Amino acid sequence: MWLLIAFIAIPLLEIGLFIQVGGFIGLWPTLAIVLVTAVLGSSLVRSQGARELSKLQGSFSALNDPTEPLANGAMILFAGALLLTPGFFTDAVGFALLFPPFRAAAFKWAKSRVKVQQFTMGTGPAQPQRPDDQVIEGEFEEVTRKTEGPSGWTRD
Repeated sequence: MWLLIAFIAIPLLEIGLFIQVGGFIGLWPTLAIVLVTAVLGSSLVRSQGARELSKLQGSFSALNDPTEPLANGAMILFAGALLLTPGFFTDAVGFALLFPPFRAAAFKWAKSRVKVQQFTMGTGPAQPQRPDDQVIEGEFEEVTRKTEGPSGWTRD
């Protein structure tokens, strides 16, 4: 139900903001702001995404908990989608998600609301393969075909 309300309310809010801002500063400056925020947001998403990817790889190689870099990467990806969507409200939320202290607060809030049942790192003990793991049972019938010359698939 909340998702339906968001899908209705956010476009209405964006339309209202476009009308207000466009009436205040004019059409072309409004369109220029939308374009500049998309370009600036794309470059920020790219740089911060690369930084978070290296943090994620570092946490994997050090066998640390990767949830924070994964969550930051997801928030940066969502911020990129919001910044590429034309609108002032979505741009504001997208730029807020690119601000690291805001992401940290959002992660802390989400972490307090999610209960993790189990978390394990690495692989368990190796189990030896048994020779019968490779056996596939079935029936077959040998087919022989007599051909009178080369088939159409070969060259002479």
